[in-house]
Amino acid sequence: MTLLDSREPEAGVPMSHELTEADRRAVRGLAVELADPAGRIDDPAWVDRARESASRLPAALGAAVRRFRRDPGREGVLQIRGLPVDEQDLPPTPTVPGSVQHEPAVPAAALVLTSMQLGEVVAFRQEKGGALVQNVVPVPGKEDFQGNAGSVRLKMHTENAFHRNSPDYVILMCLRNDHDNVAGLLTSSVRCAVELLPEKTREVLGQPRYITSAPGSFEGAETPLPRPVLDGDPDDPDIRVDFASTDPLDVTAANALDQLRQAFDSVRRTFVLTPGDLAIVDNRIAVHGRTSFRPRYDGRDRWLQRTYVTLDARRSRPARPGNGNVLN
Repeated sequence: MTLLDSREPEAGVPMSHELTEADRRAVRGLAVELADPAGRIDDPAWVDRARESASRLPAALGAAVRRFRRDPGREGVLQIRGLPVDEQDLPPTPTVPGSVQHEPAVPAAALVLTSMQLGEVVAFRQEKGGALVQNVVPVPGKEDFQGNAGSVRLKMHTENAFHRNSPDYVILMCLRNDHDNVAGLLTSSVRCAVELLPEKTREVLGQPRYITSAPGSFEGAETPLPRPVLDGDPDDPDIRVDFASTDPLDVTAANALDQLRQAFDSVRRTFVLTPGDLAIVDNRIAVHGRTSFRPRYDGRDRWLQRTYVTLDARRSRPARPGNGNVLN
């Protein structure tokens, strides 16, 4: 993973952990155990097996993730390098809309195992059919789409910002980067950005003067209600925004939102992921996006896999039929 830093070095760096070769072999061994060709990631029995196996992950990896869970630092991103992804074993990069991973291949199993060190893996019924592992791939004809199927620059956002049960974490693992190795994950932390905002602007952003609509990848979403963009502790607020679909209700709110966008741009980081790199983004304090790239649709395009994690499954229990992992 290459980090192209848009900030001064003294501003701090994201948290990171690189697997030793021994730990990489250990993770691969657990993933191989779960990679049953007759299994299915979305099967509750497979999820139970993965949850039990996650307790056997290398101690250093588990400790790094738990430290991040306790405090995600100023940047709200944890980089993990060296997870088991062998490009020669991968099939062609998918090119269909709504692409997901149902089969428990080794990379997907490793992604789920790592995700379960944070909390419970969840998905949304209205997004990609509720699949727990989703493919982030360019789709022909969707180049300009503001979503995971596009290849233009993806505007900064918190994941499913419109939803009352938005995930606490978004986890992205790279299986392939683009041909030119220029596509990058963009992140910005509200902990860094709010320091650049006047107090009055922060007050406006903390008022219910914004409506965030569901992205185009979400089917049949509820009509959103006005909400604040900043919430929680005024000295360490949470962020909930999507610069592609958050609309201010008045001119003052619009000016405050534009100042926030500029602040995020000024503290932005770009991560160029390589196979086996994983990025955990704390969806409560960091926004993320993507740089533009040029897909070729030749089976070797950029391919990330994504999971969502919630810390408190009880909070969303009314929305999860049968106490499963999929929210309605």
